Amino acid sequence: MSDASKSPARPKSVAIISKPGRSELFDTLPQLYQWLTERGYKVMTDSESAEYFATSNVVPRSELGSRSPDLALVLGGDGTLLSAARAVCRSGTLILGVNLGTLGFLTELALADLYPALEAIEKGQYIVDCRAMLSCSLVRAGGAVATHIALNDVVISKSAIARLNHFELFVDKEFVSSYKADAVIVATPTGSTAYSLGAGGPILKPDVDAFVITPVSPHGLTHRPVVVRDSVEIEIQVMTGEEEAYMSLDGQVGMPVSDGDSVRCVKAAHPAKLLRFKKTFFEVLSTKLKWGER
Repeated sequence: MSDASKSPARPKSVAIISKPGRSELFDTLPQLYQWLTERGYKVMTDSESAEYFATSNVVPRSELGSRSPDLALVLGGDGTLLSAARAVCRSGTLILGVNLGTLGFLTELALADLYPALEAIEKGQYIVDCRAMLSCSLVRAGGAVATHIALNDVVISKSAIARLNHFELFVDKEFVSSYKADAVIVATPTGSTAYSLGAGGPILKPDVDAFVITPVSPHGLTHRPVVVRDSVEIEIQVMTGEEEAYMSLDGQVGMPVSDGDSVRCVKAAHPAKLLRFKKTFFEVLSTKLKWGER
C-alpha cells in the first residue's frame, strides 16, 4: 500500500546506513553528520558508515531497528537499501535511499539532491510508500527452523549445477502445481522488477496487494508465473533427493534446504516505509528501463 498523505512530523533521530568501499563517502558522510547534528538530530550510524568519519554512536546494522530511529538515510545501491529495510522496518522507520550504485531502482534520489530532500523532510513535504514485505519460514519435520523477512523476494534454487529441483506449490494449502525447474521465486510487488522480471514474471505496481510466484527455467513449457493476493499463505515443498537446495532472501540472506523441507511465505506484519517526493512508479520505470521513449 502507498500512503500519499504528507506528514508534518519532523524526525528527531536519524540512522546513517551506507555501502562500504565508496570513495565519495569520505567527504559526504562527515558533512552529512555535521548538518544533522547542527540541527539537533540524534545521529547513529552502522559499522560500515563509521569507517568514514569519527562518531561514538555506532550500532551494528542488524540492531538499528531496536533503537527505533525516525529516519534511515541509506547511501548506496538497491542492495544496501534492501539490507536497511530488513533491519529497520519493524520499528516503522522512514527510509530515504540515496543512489550511489548503478541502476538505483529503489535508491532513486541522486546524491546532489540529498540536502534539498532533507529540507523537504523537515517541512513534512514527502510521500510515504508502504512496501509490503515477505515473512518466510524454513519448515523441517513440522517445525520452523528459521524465519526471515525480505523486501524483494525469496528464491529456492538448486545447488547442483546440472540437476533440476522438484517443487510442489500450495496456496492456502491447496495444491497448485508441480515444477521441475532451476528455481522458484516468490516476489513482492517491489521485487517484481528484480529477479522475477528477468525470469519472465510480470511487473506489479508497488501498491498492488499481491505476490507473484515465478518458476525459473521450468521443464514444462506451459508453466507460467502466478499472481496471488498477499493475504494468502504460499508453501513450496522441496524434493531434492540426496542433494541440497538453497533458499535466499533478497539475494543476501540464505540457508541450505534439504529434501522434504518446505518454505512458507506470508505477508510480513510490518511494511518498509520508503520516502519519495515527486517521481511516480511509471516515471521510474521510464528512467531505469527506458520505457515510454518517443
